[in-house]
Amino acid sequence: MRAIAEAEGVHPPFARYSHAIEVPAGARTLFVSGQLGIGPDGAVPPDAAGQAELIFQAIAGILGAAGMAMADLVRLNAYVVDRADLPAYMAVRDRHVSAPPPASTLLLVAGFTRPEYKLEVEAVAARME
Repeated sequence: MRAIAEAEGVHPPFARYSHAIEVPAGARTLFVSGQLGIGPDGAVPPDAAGQAELIFQAIAGILGAAGMAMADLVRLNAYVVDRADLPAYMAVRDRHVSAPPPASTLLLVAGFTRPEYKLEVEAVAARME
């Protein structure tokens, strides 16, 4: 994979993400559905950092089930309800993603199916075989 973090005439990334990740032909691609901050036991932490930890653990587990790792992430789409939770989400994300960081989009949204959910993250991973 090749990261494009800088491009002429394009503002540098605001945080730890790449503007683009090039996936070479022949790479195996995995699309991970949006993950919520809910544990295997159904518990939902009350804070964004706790939910983000569960989300990234879930993503890592799904990648592992597909024979991939967090280093294979090429894209993250994150949806956060409260602007105040952005720093907590970004701190957890930055601990879990490898270098180069994946391409990323972060949106503020009105809410999710249940009011206790504070964020949701979907991912794309690619791995050369």
